[in-house]
Amino acid sequence: MKLNLEQIPREQTLSKKEFLHKYFKPQKPVVIERFIEDWPAHSKWNLDYMRELAGEKTVPLYDDRPVKHDEGFNEPHAKMKMRDYIDLLKSGPTKYRIFLWNIIKEVPELQKDFTYPDFGLRLMKGLPMLFFGGRDSHTFMHYDIDLANIFHFHFEGEKQCILFPQSETKFLYKVPHSLITREDIDFANPDLDKWPALQYAKGYVANLEHGNLLYIPEGYWHHMKYLAPGFSMSLRAIARKPKNFGKAVFNIFFMRHFDTVMRKIKGQKWIDWKNEKAISRTHSLLLQK
Repeated sequence: MKLNLEQIPREQTLSKKEFLHKYFKPQKPVVIERFIEDWPAHSKWNLDYMRELAGEKTVPLYDDRPVKHDEGFNEPHAKMKMRDYIDLLKSGPTKYRIFLWNIIKEVPELQKDFTYPDFGLRLMKGLPMLFFGGRDSHTFMHYDIDLANIFHFHFEGEKQCILFPQSETKFLYKVPHSLITREDIDFANPDLDKWPALQYAKGYVANLEHGNLLYIPEGYWHHMKYLAPGFSMSLRAIARKPKNFGKAVFNIFFMRHFDTVMRKIKGQKWIDWKNEKAISRTHSLLLQK
């Protein structure tokens, strides 16, 4: 058995009115294939260009090792020069990824290569973030702490994106007091005998290629797997639904800090308890289905 996923709708391009009516208001994802062809980034941005422009920058790297109690929030697992990292990406599969790499802070020249699109939402212009990955590297299934509307632009290579709305959280083995599901679930090829609730979750899937834009609605769960080395840029707009905005405030000002304190107090037992709860809570809801 496979996950219950439908293909994300694809459009060649969209006007602001069409986007708001067809996708933002109903909170549905969409891939726009040719929206950024007038950006300099469309022709310039590839791994070689990033190596040339930012080769001397030291970048934080993350892999797919499980969360540990003594690691800080978003603490990197390794660091290296961008030049060396891109060479690593090109040499073969690697688990190392870059995420949340702020263009304005790290390589302000890149701002000349794109414009902020007008989709009728106020984009947070101080937070254009880059994400890099090598073949077969992936993120854990997660949603963003601020439950933002995300515009995800992909460059070079190919990337598989699996999305679930918040309504499906009950089937996803969410780890309590966190933004992730069980880290040992391979969402690209899940074992549904081990994780039976997943068969009831209804989600979306799409592969992104160079120049594609993926709109991820507020609070959607997302799992990204690089099918070939590449990178993406995300722009974001604050959650507009009051419920999602309230969750974002709670996550940022309470949940994150509570989890940090509990890790310090209980250590690995806290992490283990959360992982066990992810299974017991999900399966108890499954019995009620």
